[in-house]
Order: sequence, then structure tokens, then C-alpha cells
Amino acid sequence: MSFELIDATINDIHSAYANGSLTICNLVETYLERIDRIDSNGPKINSIINTNPAALDEAKYLDKSYRDNGLVGPLHGIPIVFKDQGDVDNMPTTLGSILFEKYKPGRDCTVAKKLKAAGAIIIAKTTLGELGAGDTHGTLFGSTKNVYHMDRTAGGSSGGTGAAVSANLCAAGIGQEGFASIRRPSIWNGICGMRPTAGLVSRHGVYAGWPMVNGSLGPMCRSIMDSAKILDVIVGFDEQDPLTARGVGKVPASYSNLMDANALKGARLGILRTPMGFNSNPAAEDFIRISHVLDRAVGELENAGATIIDDIEIPNLNECLSTRTRYIPDEDEAFERWLNHQTNAPFHTRSEIMASKDWNQLRPNTRARWELGSTAEDRDLYHMARQRLATTMMAVMAQHKLDAIVHKAVEHEPTTISSGIKPPYVDQAGAPHLNTFLIYASSVVVPAGFTSADQPAGITFLGKSYQDHNMLRYAYAYEQSTKHRRAPKL
Repeated sequence: MSFELIDATINDIHSAYANGSLTICNLVETYLERIDRIDSNGPKINSIINTNPAALDEAKYLDKSYRDNGLVGPLHGIPIVFKDQGDVDNMPTTLGSILFEKYKPGRDCTVAKKLKAAGAIIIAKTTLGELGAGDTHGTLFGSTKNVYHMDRTAGGSSGGTGAAVSANLCAAGIGQEGFASIRRPSIWNGICGMRPTAGLVSRHGVYAGWPMVNGSLGPMCRSIMDSAKILDVIVGFDEQDPLTARGVGKVPASYSNLMDANALKGARLGILRTPMGFNSNPAAEDFIRISHVLDRAVGELENAGATIIDDIEIPNLNECLSTRTRYIPDEDEAFERWLNHQTNAPFHTRSEIMASKDWNQLRPNTRARWELGSTAEDRDLYHMARQRLATTMMAVMAQHKLDAIVHKAVEHEPTTISSGIKPPYVDQAGAPHLNTFLIYASSVVVPAGFTSADQPAGITFLGKSYQDHNMLRYAYAYEQSTKHRRAPKL
């Protein structure tokens, strides 16, 4: 029997191991060869910062373990890429920046530990918006290309993971989202992505973790089933990240076992059409083209058995979203916690970074994100607006008896790389951030096809806190009924 690599799922890979058509060494070697041929050379997608020097040794060990005892865990022999924002032992954590080019933390973050214990191989670390923010440009690597149109950005900040997964340089990937950093690059590269409700997945050993609360790590995969399988592994309480206490008692026995191709039958979905993306322009031609994709998706949802309420309104939505702000003391503490175990880290505080000789090499908008602060009054306004919007959204869902809200995954088509690296530094265009504004909300994106300009587009299933299993179920049913995923022609 032969094994088809392109868009292979976790089940496909495990079936190939079982029937003898594939070994883990074969698969790792093939992915490494593709990384060299497609990412480092040829079209030069530029999604990989570095590969795991021990990947083949780990593959050999797992091949022997499989022959002797079978699967060591649900991700046995599954090669995964990891956004270079989380620590993986024996590999640098660079944040995509020359500032951290040679920093080796010498440990696994909690999620990396969980993946390895389940049998996964972290084959590579991926590019990201420098210092974990914005589209995927960085002083260490340049820019990452969109897999469908090489002159356009992969999105960000988890753009490297999105591009690598879509280009079949790995089986699946891990991203991190504090604004729209998983969902936007997922859709712009034609894959599925989810930012789990805050508190489900530990951020220990990851830049921008506790006591910050808006960020979450999550799966970025070519299929919803693979997303659910990875979520099964990475959720759980971690005393090193107190936020995970909020998820205790809210995790089903298995996310993947709940997937149902008929989940949309009888589901009540509210269509949210209010423009709300970052720097969105509703008059732009590409915004209108994305709107046409949403129109088509609404029909597809109805055909799959959903009851559609079109269109709903959330009062004061954009007024509330406009109050979003940062809290610098939390960011400072999170940064110091991330590095405090390592005495030879290149920096130990954010102020040390901004005072370094290389600071001015970063893009102006990257520097601005670190340098801008907020007042106590700003923070109070945001807290009040967040509580108000959360209550208002739940009231709208209750009024219409909604199981989920559906909106555009991104409100604009992928922007060009050139517009992101030159003034006016276009960045994160059209990214809805309602879920991360609320912090405790479940959100899954899934491809919905392409616009009339042949640009990728998708839809979001948004739900209440810790309803991640249901958002995955609806996304799975939509994915199975439409099959919109299209592998890029590389």
C-alpha cells in the first residue's frame, strides 16, 4: 500500500504505520526534505526558523517503540511545528528576532512536554511576528510568504505555523494567539485554527504567559479532527500557569470523540455581519469579496441543517472593542517569569531589550507596540467594556436561542508583503478580535473557499466560554459538508 503525504491526517499517518507503508523515519526525512526544497529553497516560503537536530534520532526511537509495544500515545510519530515563542529543549527560542538569535532556554514548555509524552516529534520552530506581534516579519528571518500568493503575507503572528502546515512541511502545528494570531494566518493559508478559551491550555515556558491572560496556545491543522486530537493532548491544569485553574471541570473526556458530521443539524447560528476587524475598510473591494464568501457560507450552513438567524446585532460592539488596551506591569512580569529560570538569558527585563544596541533595527511598528503604554483609567474602561460586551453577547445569544455566532474569519484578503515592510506598515488588516477582547470565549476558524480574486477566506464559529467542543463540532460538520480546504500548488 502507498502513502499519500499531501494533506495526510493523523489518522492517515497512523494507518500507514500500521500497514507498513510508512515508518516514522521515512516521514520525518520526507518533511525535512520538503522544508529544504520548498521553504529554504525553491519558492522559499520562509516559514521555518530552525529544525530539530534530534528529530531523526527521536524518529528511530519511536519506530523501535512502535515495533516493540505499539503506540506510546495518541500522537505517536506525528511531526509537529511549534511557533518560536515557546521553549523546546535543545532548540533556540528566538521570537523571530536577532535579539534572541542564540538563546537556548534548555527546557520544554508545558505544551511541548505534553506533545512529546503523547509521542509527537517537534520537528521545527516556525517564524512569527517579531517579539510575538503583528504580521510575520522579523529581523532574524525577513518575511514569510503566503502559500497561495507569494507576494502576500502569511499573516501573523503565527504566520510561520500557518504556512508550514498548509505547505505540508509537517503534520500539524502549534500557534499562540493574544489578538488574532492563530485564526488570521490559519485562514490566510487555508487551514483550520482555534484559540482555545483562556484557561484550557498552559502558557508556562512561553513568552507572554502568566500573569497576562488574553493569550492562548492552540492547534493549527489542515483538518478539524486533527485540531481536536491535538487539543485532547495539550489541555489541562498546570500549577505553573494559574490561569489553567479556570479550565478545571470544563474539559470533556475527549474533544475528538465528539466530532460529528451531522452536528449542524438543528443548530441555531446567528450571523454577525457588523464590520469589526482591525483597520477594516467596508468600502474596499476585497472586503466586499469576503462578504460574498460569507453569503455563500451561510447557504452552505443552512444546507447542512442549521437554523440561520441573519443578521444579528450586538449593541455597542465596536464602541466596546475600541477600549482595548494593554497592561504593561503584567507584560513586564510575564517577560521576567519566562526568562527567570535562565541566568544566561540575553535579557531579563523588557527595558533591557529597549535599551539594547540592536533595538532600532526592528520595524517601527514593532517597537511602537512595546513602547506604548496605558493609564489606569484606560485599563478600567477596558475592564468595564469587556464585562458589558460579554453580558450583551450572552443576552443576544439567549434572545435568539443561539448555539453559536458565525462571522468572517478575516474581513480582508491577505495584504502584500511590501506594504507591511514599508510605510505605512500595513499590519493585521481585517482581523476580528472579539474573542480575545472577551478573553473567555471559544473560537474556531475553518476555510470557506476562495474569493472571486482567488484569495483564501473563512468563517468563525464563536461561542461562550469553554464551549470549544461545540465550536469544533460545528466547524467539523461544515468542513465535512463543504471540503473547502485546497492544498497550495508548490
